[in-house]
Amino acid sequence: MSKTTQIKEEVTIKFAGDSGDGMQLTGTLFTNDTALTGSDLATFPDFPAEIRAPQGTLAGVSGFQLHFGSKKIFTPGDEFDVLVAMNAAALKANLGRIKKNGTIIANTDGFDKKNLRLSKYPDGEHPLENDSLDGYEVYQMPITKMTRECLKDSGLGTKEQDRGKNMFVLGFLYWRYNRSLDSTIQYLEGKFSKKPKILEANLKVLKAGYHYGETTETFTTKYKVKAAPMEKGTYRSIMGNQALVMGLVTASKKAGLPLFYGSYPITPASDVLHGLAAYKNFGVKTFQAEDEIAAVAAAVGASYGGNLAITGTSGPGLALKGEAIGLAMILEIPMVIVNVQRGGPSTGLPTKTEQSDLLQAMYGRNGESPLPIIAPNSPADCFEVAIEACRLTLQHMTPVVLLSDGYIANGAEPWKFPKAADIPEIEVNFVPARDGNEAEPFLPYKRDERHVRGWAIPGTKGLAHRIGGLEKEANTGNVSYDPANHEYMTKIRQAKVDAIADYIPAQEISIGPDEGEVLVLGWGSTYGVIQAITHELLAEGHSVAHAHIRYLNPFPKNLEAVLISYNKVIIPEINNGQLCKLIRDKYMIEVIPYNKIQGVPISNAELKHFVKGILEQAAVPV
Repeated sequence: MSKTTQIKEEVTIKFAGDSGDGMQLTGTLFTNDTALTGSDLATFPDFPAEIRAPQGTLAGVSGFQLHFGSKKIFTPGDEFDVLVAMNAAALKANLGRIKKNGTIIANTDGFDKKNLRLSKYPDGEHPLENDSLDGYEVYQMPITKMTRECLKDSGLGTKEQDRGKNMFVLGFLYWRYNRSLDSTIQYLEGKFSKKPKILEANLKVLKAGYHYGETTETFTTKYKVKAAPMEKGTYRSIMGNQALVMGLVTASKKAGLPLFYGSYPITPASDVLHGLAAYKNFGVKTFQAEDEIAAVAAAVGASYGGNLAITGTSGPGLALKGEAIGLAMILEIPMVIVNVQRGGPSTGLPTKTEQSDLLQAMYGRNGESPLPIIAPNSPADCFEVAIEACRLTLQHMTPVVLLSDGYIANGAEPWKFPKAADIPEIEVNFVPARDGNEAEPFLPYKRDERHVRGWAIPGTKGLAHRIGGLEKEANTGNVSYDPANHEYMTKIRQAKVDAIADYIPAQEISIGPDEGEVLVLGWGSTYGVIQAITHELLAEGHSVAHAHIRYLNPFPKNLEAVLISYNKVIIPEINNGQLCKLIRDKYMIEVIPYNKIQGVPISNAELKHFVKGILEQAAVPV
């Protein structure tokens, strides 16, 4: 039977199964292949907090969502065109988000009595056999059985054979979306080059899935998504934590400083440690400490010794690091604190995203302890923000907090390779050695016009000075308990951070008019959803604009002028209104919060509905 090919402008696929079914790998490989086709894309991995959650249960469902298209893609999508459900729990957990008339690819071997019971379907109820899936295009495939049949002569045990069922699904989807197997074959050959039996099994099952789509009469239609119109250049798919790693290494080279990364493993920041450990040839030193406090204390020491010092963590770790960060602040030495946020409080939701730590970054240290704060808006943006955080810390001699989050860290999008020559050098000036004949003694806390002190490296001739966490006398750095001096030093440290506003860009409008009815103001990972709904609302004729803040402390100097140019300001956040509090406190401007605290991103549909409601209220005559 002949097969036809349909052109699709965009597609959203959700891969879902047990945490051991390889859904993250399947989604990642399909994403990497999608990037090679030139489509724009956005992804959202979703996995349990437990390393090995109970198999077959709703709590154990692991998923990977991919939205790709021949147009600009801003988010991983609200609803799925296709759901791959490897078992009953995967179907039940995701059924509510499949589009009307959407496609369900169900592994029938994951819908036996045991799986139905574990996923809490009532006795006698079988979703593939009753009318609960009416209105969907359902393809039932015995994927586990076909994988075992394919590998029956492989010499592998049943457990090892079953690990290949994700490759069967991947091969089938490559057929369905008119793809080549080449990129995945190349990946598998590299990964299993020393395990020929495993390599052969994976390749065999991958090809079997592809040929299953090609030869089965049930499947009459293939789909193709064309390349998106994108700026010319060389692209790759990149995840947020990967981009952070590359940005930090680039900053190290542009500053001419060795990079030291002190960290303790914590979800979802651990991949930064793993990634940096692979760059020893670039002079990168990574230190996996015994705890969070040791990690940040080591970074403080590395900074004092003249390194580009970085420490990384998530919210619980940032709490533990607080005292040592305060030490770096009062010492006035450079250090970047990477906080990949997750749901809180306490241990909270380790694998779920949240913009939970803005107020912690702003105020979460004892005493008056101001720090600059900067946040990326997407996975690719992490590269530039990492470099900018390093520039700020080195040039203003203060620790800087970089706030990413789980959504950005694990999400992926196309990233255009920058040219090294286009990335500015980061100027670093150490205090030069002294010969003892100078007119005045060395003053380690003497400041320039930016209120910035010099970076004096230990062991440099003539630069011996006192360090420690006790309050310092102005200029000399000697211990001081003088009340007037303490107030002066407190004010000058704040003034130094405030002065950074003179060295950062003005706030811009991302899209929409420079003044009007509604401004949707965001920070961090809400960028994609705000951008998407603003495009749609503008196309519908509404007076709405989008601005996104990268510099959260200090704010850009013109931010107040931007805010008062609109009748209403809406601030969507994945928290309980933390940026709202800062804006109200700083500018005494009333803002409208939109808050979602469910461990998942804000969807296009819900935010658009909310903003349209505000616009409609404004249109009603008083």
